[in-house]
Amino acid sequence: MKSLGLLAGSSMLAALSCAMPAWANESSDEREDYGQHSRPDREIIVTAHPLSVLSNETATPVISLEGDDLVHRAQSTLGDTLAGMPGINVDNFGGGAGRPVIRGQTSPRVHSLSDGANIQDASAISPDHAVTAEPLLLSGIEVLRGPSALIYGGSAIGGAVNLLDEKVPTKLPEGGITGVVEGRYGTSDNERAGVVGITASVGRLALRVEGVKRKTDDYEVPDKFIEPQVDGSWADTSTITVGGSWISDNGYVGLAYTRQHNDYGLPGHNHAYEDCHPHGAHIHCGTHGEEEDDHDHDHEEEGHADAVFTKLRSERVDFRGEYRDILPAIERVRLRGAFTDYRHSEIEEGDVATTFSNKAHDLRLELTHAPLGGLRGTLGVQHSHSNFKAIGEEQFLPPSKTDNTALFLMESFKAGPVRFELAARHEWQTIKINDGRKATHRPFSVSGSAIWDIDGDYSVALSLARSQRAPNVQELFANTGAPWRGIHLATNTWEVGTPTLGKETGKSVDLTFRKTKGDTTFTLGLYHQDYNNYIFARTLDQFEDFRLIQYMAADARFTGIDGDIRYQVTPDVGVAVFGDYVRAKLKDGLGNLPRIPAGRLGGRVDGVFGPLYGDVELYQVFDQGKIASFEDRTSGYTMINATLAYSLDIGERANAELFLRGTNLANELAYNHASFIKNAAPLRGRSLLIGLRAGF
Repeated sequence: MKSLGLLAGSSMLAALSCAMPAWANESSDEREDYGQHSRPDREIIVTAHPLSVLSNETATPVISLEGDDLVHRAQSTLGDTLAGMPGINVDNFGGGAGRPVIRGQTSPRVHSLSDGANIQDASAISPDHAVTAEPLLLSGIEVLRGPSALIYGGSAIGGAVNLLDEKVPTKLPEGGITGVVEGRYGTSDNERAGVVGITASVGRLALRVEGVKRKTDDYEVPDKFIEPQVDGSWADTSTITVGGSWISDNGYVGLAYTRQHNDYGLPGHNHAYEDCHPHGAHIHCGTHGEEEDDHDHDHEEEGHADAVFTKLRSERVDFRGEYRDILPAIERVRLRGAFTDYRHSEIEEGDVATTFSNKAHDLRLELTHAPLGGLRGTLGVQHSHSNFKAIGEEQFLPPSKTDNTALFLMESFKAGPVRFELAARHEWQTIKINDGRKATHRPFSVSGSAIWDIDGDYSVALSLARSQRAPNVQELFANTGAPWRGIHLATNTWEVGTPTLGKETGKSVDLTFRKTKGDTTFTLGLYHQDYNNYIFARTLDQFEDFRLIQYMAADARFTGIDGDIRYQVTPDVGVAVFGDYVRAKLKDGLGNLPRIPAGRLGGRVDGVFGPLYGDVELYQVFDQGKIASFEDRTSGYTMINATLAYSLDIGERANAELFLRGTNLANELAYNHASFIKNAAPLRGRSLLIGLRAGF
């Protein structure tokens, strides 16, 4: 509690630049509804959908995390924040980096968006590269899966994660000013975090300042692990945003500047493998073939995992505008622009070993036309540019410039109880390498879906899609010409690209069942994805923890199910069952795909008793024995989490909440099969997080 007091006094004062969940912009009456965490009948608009439909009207299941649930679940990385939601896992890399895994797929097939605009960092290149998003500054997260994500391009072929924030105000604050302050302390990693956010208005001009300061130590793991904590799992991050917008009766236009500093450790980074190199399809590591004890001695002498960390710096400018009913034929115009200057350096024993940089921009314009002959739809154009460089000891990628231009269209119409959606997107992508090489691809994707509303309570949706993705610079050109070396010690790999890779084509069918009203509600999604030329990193050889991988293409299949069923026992108490499973394998008997998450099945009980809210969830992660070549079987584990929150009434236009969340309460030693470094960085052990937030 002493640490919490210091936190409330120092970090909140120092962070006066800071963050506010969406509820702080609501009226006081609306804010009182928060604490009603589990409200399956609540209508949630999916802003990432071009037509802004309700979440229970989409063709495939949409995960929406917002309000108190988001505040309680928010962790230091985007992947950790979403992990545990049906169909979503995490590709964790210690405490500083963690990407979402959706239905068995992660970057570069899972696309992260900031209110519809691309997040252009280096997270698609490697799991040790953090997504430049601060969960504590978000007001909501939307996760689109299947054909719903098609209009965001081939990089969203596995799903799209849309991050909602308040950096560019969209409405004038009630009473001229609103804000929030929050402090939190976590036991497992000694987390100390402070969040502050203020929105104020002068006439039609709304100004916003928000920020967060968070610091964690190496997180603790159960005693069964070789060490009491995961070395290199610490993080020290700060984010500040200043924004403003001009708000009229039918729209807004605004700008925001965001600067993020993020230093975090890299678990499992091992200099013992720095002399490894390939001989054809085999890896040679100097001591390869000698006595194993000798190599272990070298590992102890030369490994300095605790001295290796990433120093990340990102500056981003967002331009956002949206206007409605500006012309009789145009229902809405929506513009998103983002300009990013990103750089991170990997520091080894105090010296910069490798620097990755990305200077990029993304522009997206959407026009939604008024109903025309029963059709309502959106036409859009998008252009993105990336100037990416890797310089230093692990320069496994050549400097490159990637340009992607796309046209997309989505139309919707109703015929009786059935609503139909048709969507298409065509892209022109060119990657230019500074030695004159070039790769050009023109992916085309199309989808169709039918959503049948049955008596207003039930619905059935069928979606068919043909999606294409162009290979990225890593898959094409990693270690394919001097002076670039393929070694990547963060993931203990030597990477080799294949310049002749073509487009990846996926044909998918999704079937969604829903019940949205009554005491019993459910959402159940079944899917099957059939890929031609699926690009993946195949392990050719391995020496201890070091692997030789090559990006190659083969036909593959993904089949799975995810969803949840909820029963409202009383108006205040509910129970739910949730789970997911995905089976991913190569065709023609070539085996299983690597790092596919295991199936899960769990239950949750939650209740609201006046100002008190509580929930307990238990889920089982099963063994993963369907493994790829050179992979190890991963044992299952049981996870128990719980939340207790108490709402405080501190005034007519202000409120506060004190919350306590416990994770892995059984203190299970849990290994994540989706992680590149699962054996070096198991999931954190028992942890308690206490937080206090107040809004006005």
